[in-house]
Amino acid sequence: MALAAARDMHPDEFVAVLGGKGDLIDELIFLPFQSGGVSAIIQMDMLPLGMRIFGTIHSHPSPNAMPSSEDLAMFARYGKVHIIVAYPYGKDDWRCYDREGNPAEIEVVEESF
Repeated sequence: MALAAARDMHPDEFVAVLGGKGDLIDELIFLPFQSGGVSAIIQMDMLPLGMRIFGTIHSHPSPNAMPSSEDLAMFARYGKVHIIVAYPYGKDDWRCYDREGNPAEIEVVEESF
């Protein structure tokens, strides 16, 4: 879903919140945001009360998945897991970071229905 959202928004960025239950991230929470080719600003005050967030996910419309200084500021404020999806938004074009901007690993679990 995140890769499709990044493709749909290109060449602008998209941003969403990572939600879930227990230790499983299983939803993207799309809140109102402003977007351009070099940034996306999410309206975190629109997050429903009591919702647990794991972190954020956003796109970079370039092949660079490294966090910017603005990304690092957002990482420090919201959650523990942050994902950047980079152009061309293929299945291997994303990176995960912790709240300090250090590379982090998460296990991707796919459910079959």
